Amino acid sequence: MSHTTASSDSRASSAGSRLGDPIVLILSIGFIMGFVALSVYDIEMVANGISAGFAWTAKTLGSYFQLLLLATFFIAMGIAVSPSAKARIGNLETPEISTFKWLSMIMCTLLAGGGVFFAAGEPVYHFVVTPPAFDSEAGTAEAISGALAQSFMHWGLLAWAVLGTLASVVLAHAHYVKGQPLQPRTLLYPVLGEKVMKGPFGGLVDALCVIAVVAGTVGPIGFLATQVSFGFHELFGVSEGYSTQLMVLAALGVVYVTSAVTGIHKGIQILSRFNVFLALAIAATIFILGPTLFLTDAFTQGAGAYLSSFFEMATMTTQTAPDWWMQWWTVFFFAWFIGYGPLMAIFVARISRGRSIRQMILAVAVMAPVATMIWFTLLGGSGIYYQLSGAIDLTEALNNFQFDVATLTVAQSLPGGSLMAMAILLLTTIFVATTGDSMSYAISVVGAGHDEPNALVRAFWGIAMALMAAILLRMGAGQISALQQFIVITAIPVSLVLLPTLWTAPRAARQMAKEQGIL
Repeated sequence: MSHTTASSDSRASSAGSRLGDPIVLILSIGFIMGFVALSVYDIEMVANGISAGFAWTAKTLGSYFQLLLLATFFIAMGIAVSPSAKARIGNLETPEISTFKWLSMIMCTLLAGGGVFFAAGEPVYHFVVTPPAFDSEAGTAEAISGALAQSFMHWGLLAWAVLGTLASVVLAHAHYVKGQPLQPRTLLYPVLGEKVMKGPFGGLVDALCVIAVVAGTVGPIGFLATQVSFGFHELFGVSEGYSTQLMVLAALGVVYVTSAVTGIHKGIQILSRFNVFLALAIAATIFILGPTLFLTDAFTQGAGAYLSSFFEMATMTTQTAPDWWMQWWTVFFFAWFIGYGPLMAIFVARISRGRSIRQMILAVAVMAPVATMIWFTLLGGSGIYYQLSGAIDLTEALNNFQFDVATLTVAQSLPGGSLMAMAILLLTTIFVATTGDSMSYAISVVGAGHDEPNALVRAFWGIAMALMAAILLRMGAGQISALQQFIVITAIPVSLVLLPTLWTAPRAARQMAKEQGIL
C-alpha cells in the first residue's frame, strides 16, 4: 500500500468518531424537515410548485442531460480500451471483494430497485402506447421490438454509465492515492482547487448531492409500501390501508438499517447475494416454464432495435416528441440517474478496491446493462406476450401509471401464479432494501469523508428516509410522486458536479497508470 493511501486510512480511522460535516447534516436534514413541514402546511402548493419546476427543467435542460449521459458513456468506453485501464483501484494487487459478491452489490443498487418497479410495466406501456422513435401500430406484433428497445434505452448503457464510471475513476484516484475525502466535492477539486474542499461551498455541494439521493430513495421506499400493500390485499385479502403500508415500511427499515450498520463486508454483501440468487431463480423459472421462444425472439429483436435506433432515442427532444412523453420518460429517468451519480460513484469506488479500471467500467457500463435488459425482457416481455394474447389487459392501468397493478398482474400470469407473485414481491422488497442500505452507507460516507462512517450515522439516515416515506404516505401517494419529480430539479446542480469528470477522469486514469508503472 502506498504512503498516501496509508495516511488516508489513518486519517479515516482518527475521524471515525465524527458525526459528519455539520453543513451537510444541517442542509440535508433541513430539506427533509422543510419538505415535510411545507407539505403539512399546504400540500397543493408544494405539489404544484414542484410540478412547475419539473416541467421547466425537463423542457429546458432535457437535451443537456441527454448529452451528458452520451458523453459519459463514450468517454468511459474510451478509457476502458486504453492502456490506462490496467491501473488498479486502491493500490491493491488483488480485489478486496470476490467477483460474485462485487457484481451482486453493483446490480443490487439503484437500477435494480427502480428496475423491479418498471420491468414488468414499462415494456407493456411502450407496447400499448408506441414511443415517438417508432411508427409501429400499438398493440401489434410489430410493436414488440420498439417497446423493449425504448425500455433498454431508459435502463441500459447510458443510465448505468453515469452511475459508476468516470466519477468513480476520479474519486478512486483522489481518495486512495491523494488522500482526499470520499465526497462529491472531490469531483470539483481538479477544477476549483482547495477552495471547494474547505468551507461552506464544499458542504453545499455535498448537501445537494445528498438531497438528490434522499429524494430518489424515499420514492422507491414509499412506492414499495404501496406495492406490497396492494399485493397482500390482492393475494391474501389483507387491508390495503395506511396501517399495512406502515408495517411494510417498518419491516423494510429494520432490514436495510441493519444491513447498512453491519457494513460492506457483512449485511450489504449478504443481502445483495441473496437477492441475486432469488432473481436468478425467478428468471430461470420464467424462461424455462414461460413463453421461451417468444422471449428469445423478443430479446433479439429488442436488442437489434435498441442498437439501430440508439442515437435517435438518445437524442430525441421535445421538437420530435410530445412534451409530456419526454418529461415522464426519457428526461425523468436520465435526471434521476444523474441525481444518484456522485453517491453511486462513491459506492462503486469503495467496493472496487483491487479491481482494474477496465473491470470496473465494463462491469458497470456493459455487464450490468445487459443483465438489466435480460430482466426487462423476462418480466416485460412476458407482460407483452400475455397482453398480445388477450390473457391480460393493462392498457387502462398503465395509462394511469399504475405500475404496482401492472407488476402484480404480470406476476400472477407467470408460471406459478400466486407463488410467483409472492416471490416477485419479496424480490422487490429486498431490491429496495439493497438500495436503502447502500445509499444510507454512501450518504454517511459523504458526511464523514472516508469509507468507515459511524454506524449510528448510517442507522440515522436509513431511519430518516423510512420516516419521511411514512409521513408522506400519510399525506397521500401524491406527495411521494412530488418528491420523485423533485429529483429532476436537483439534477441541475448535481450534473454540474459530474460535468468535469468528462475530462478529469481520463487524466486521473493516466496518472494512476503512470504511478503504478503501467505507462
